[in-house]
Amino acid sequence: MSFSEKIKKDFTTTVMVLMAVAIVINIAAGQLVSMLKLPIFLDSIGTVLVGIMAGPWAGGLTGLLTNLIWGMISSPVAAAFSPVAMAIGIAAGLCAKYGLFRTWWLAIISGVIITFFNAVVAVPIKLYLFGGITGSGADFITSYMLALGKGLFGSVVISVFTSNLIDKVVTAVLSWGIIKALPERTAGRLPRVNAVTLKN
Repeated sequence: MSFSEKIKKDFTTTVMVLMAVAIVINIAAGQLVSMLKLPIFLDSIGTVLVGIMAGPWAGGLTGLLTNLIWGMISSPVAAAFSPVAMAIGIAAGLCAKYGLFRTWWLAIISGVIITFFNAVVAVPIKLYLFGGITGSGADFITSYMLALGKGLFGSVVISVFTSNLIDKVVTAVLSWGIIKALPERTAGRLPRVNAVTLKN
């Protein structure tokens, strides 16, 4: 099977519907957290779910579309971070592919891995497009580190990694729990779910 055929196989009608639902979930959760100014995001649960259940390409596209649509609706900042959202979906899909969502503690490890890829992409965007401040609840951490005498780069790295570590671990464990609770009939339509639901 060629690479293009593998990609097409991932984007079935069921997967497309799943992606649409996931985008709505992401934006709704992200908007709520943004309004409450919480120091986490919870705007990638849908992206991680798609990455796990449908593969890294579907997960990456879900993340990318989420932030682009969100940016057009109400938040240009979200659009700027669309490459970050894409990286989250790809990382989640790869973690699932290699069995890192088989148990809750492996899901925690996946959350850490996703955080790493998130930070690699997010830090340059936050620094060079926004000067380290984006208006999110995580800016409190950046301000605190700056007040302690840390440089801007170090403050942003610590802020991005710290806020995202909590967020992505919670997101990964929640996603694992949701998939474990899926009815067999639903899971059967998404062959990649087998990598998560197989009993150890």
